[in-house]
Order: sequence, then structure tokens, then C-alpha cells
Amino acid sequence: MPKLYFCSNFSIMEDLRKSLRPGRIVYPIVLGLGVAFWMLYRNFDPEAFGFFQWTWAAVFWLSVALMMMGVRDLAYMIRIRILTDGEIGWRQAFQVIMLWEFSSAVSPSVVGGTGPAIYFLYKEGLNSGKSTAVVLTAIFLDEVFFILMVPVLYLIFGSQVFPPDGLPFAEGVRTALYIGYGLILIYTLLLYYTLFFNPYFFKWLLSFVFMIPFLRRWRMRARKLANQLIVTSQQIRGKSWKYWFGSGLATFLSWTSRYWVVNFMFMAFFFSHLSFADHLLVYARQLTMWIILLVSPTPGGSGVAEFIFTDFLGDMIPNLAWAIPLALLWRFLSYYPYLFIGAIVLPRWIRKVYRKKTVYKVVE
Repeated sequence: MPKLYFCSNFSIMEDLRKSLRPGRIVYPIVLGLGVAFWMLYRNFDPEAFGFFQWTWAAVFWLSVALMMMGVRDLAYMIRIRILTDGEIGWRQAFQVIMLWEFSSAVSPSVVGGTGPAIYFLYKEGLNSGKSTAVVLTAIFLDEVFFILMVPVLYLIFGSQVFPPDGLPFAEGVRTALYIGYGLILIYTLLLYYTLFFNPYFFKWLLSFVFMIPFLRRWRMRARKLANQLIVTSQQIRGKSWKYWFGSGLATFLSWTSRYWVVNFMFMAFFFSHLSFADHLLVYARQLTMWIILLVSPTPGGSGVAEFIFTDFLGDMIPNLAWAIPLALLWRFLSYYPYLFIGAIVLPRWIRKVYRKKTVYKVVE
């Protein structure tokens, strides 16, 4: 017989309400712009904006770059509908993805928007177990994309996927990338073994690790994560190849569209400068750059993204002075819109899901 649970996740709801405060939205914008303008001031060059030539070709390719963000979001919507077995409609999928992106944009990258994402799906009608399974499976697919694509591109370009030698901190960044990739690989392999073979292994491992004295304060959170993984494992057992192929293809398309924003942005202003191989290298550099952004302590990587853009992609730009304005343009196309879209969608979503005073969910 199904059990009834009272759903009153006030802590997440309060965090969502706080995220609507102007400071939470303005802060990442000010931080990103502040870092960019500081870099412009420190390395002032009158030619910094020399690449801005508003031709019809530039307008076309910038439109394509912006369209890539739309393709990315559409791929995420397709994926979440596959992962929920079609239990949410297109409108619900759009709202969940926009709110998920908004939560990630106003949270430190290292924290992300996982908790709110589970909550969004729960309030859209999925039971708590399936909501958890959908979000954790999506995260697993993202990690798989990353650990598979990095070696492939490394085999093609070798050390060129890293920032060029001679730049400040280049060696340290390279070391950090190796360590970061290794940690993500270990984590993903453990996650794979837990989800598909032995769901109780991760619970045992976390219980053992969090017995260490200085980690005990987080033991309850670790147990909660382990229980979520067990539920996820039960939910995804026996899924068909169409389920995995469809969600995997949507994952590949969403991440590739995200990275192609920079490629089309470059085409808008120096079309003839980059060959096909150069464009593939730009794609590869962004993949490695993302390791740094994943552990950023700032909301959505604000400030950090603008700073490292020059180091990772500066040698692909005809004039290095153009790098900072291009970094700003990249963020205007791929990051800032989610702050404003989320600020519009979230209040309406809150009013919609709280129209009913009684908030009960049926868990099978």
C-alpha cells in the first residue's frame, strides 16, 4: 500500500526565496564585470574592442551562438523527459531546467543546484525517490561525457588541450587539471559501480570514511547521499537501451552546444583566422577549462570564468587584447541570461505549486 508523506521542505523553499533577493542576482554580475574591467584597466590597450565590426556576418554568427544556448536547453529538456519516462510535460521540463540553471547560477559552482533540482521535480509531481533518481542520473551522465571526451581530445591534440606554456600559472593549472580529472574519474567509477552493481557499497564506504574525526560533522549528509544512491540504483535498474541512448545523446548535444557558443562567437569576428582543427581545439580547451569552473567558490564561476578565459583561449585570438571583451561577451550569451530568466520564472513557479494549501505526495 502506498505511504503518505508530508512534504514541507522549508529550508530549500527559504533558500529559493532568498535567491530572489536583488543582491543574489546582482552579485555574480558585479563580480564578473568587476574582474573583467579590472583586467581591462590593468592591461589597457586601445585596440581591445577593435574586433567589434558589426557586419551582417557578425550578426548572423552571434545569432547562431545564442541559438546554441537554446539548443542546449532543448537537449536538457529532452533528457529530463526521457529520465522521467515522460511524466512531466514540455512546459514543466522548461521550468525545471530554467530553475535548475538559475539555482546553479546563484550558487558556488562547487555546490551546484542538485538539492533544488530534486525539489523542483518533486513539486512537479514526481515522488521523492524518482526525483532523486532523475537528478543523480543526469549528473552521472554529465560526468560520463566529461571523462570520455577529455581522453579522446587529448589523443588528438596532446598537451595543446592545456593552456600554452609560458603563461602565468600554466604549470600549476595543468597539475590542477590532472588532479581534478583524476578525482572526477574515481568518483564516476565509484558511482557507476554503486548504481549498476552494488548500491550498498557506497554507503559502506562513506560510513567508513566519515568516521574520521574531522569529517564526522558531515556524516549525516554522507548517509543521506548514500541512501539517495540506493534509491537511484533501484529506479534505473532494467532501463532499456533506448533510455540510455536517448539520454546519452541529449547529454552530448547539450554540452557540445554549450561549448560551441565560443566557436560561433569567434566566427562572428575573425571567421578566416581559425581552421576546422583550430575550432576543435577551442572545443577541447573549453572542456579542460570546465574543470577549474567546477570547483569555483563563486556563484556560477563569476570572476573566475572571465579570468581564465584569456589563459585558455588567448592564443586562439588574433589579438590578445581582444580576449577580455570576448570573455565578457561569452558570459553575456551563456551565463547572465539565466539569472534574469530564473528571476522571472521562479516567482511564477512558486505561486503555481503553492496554490494548494495541502502539500502531500504519494510515494509508491
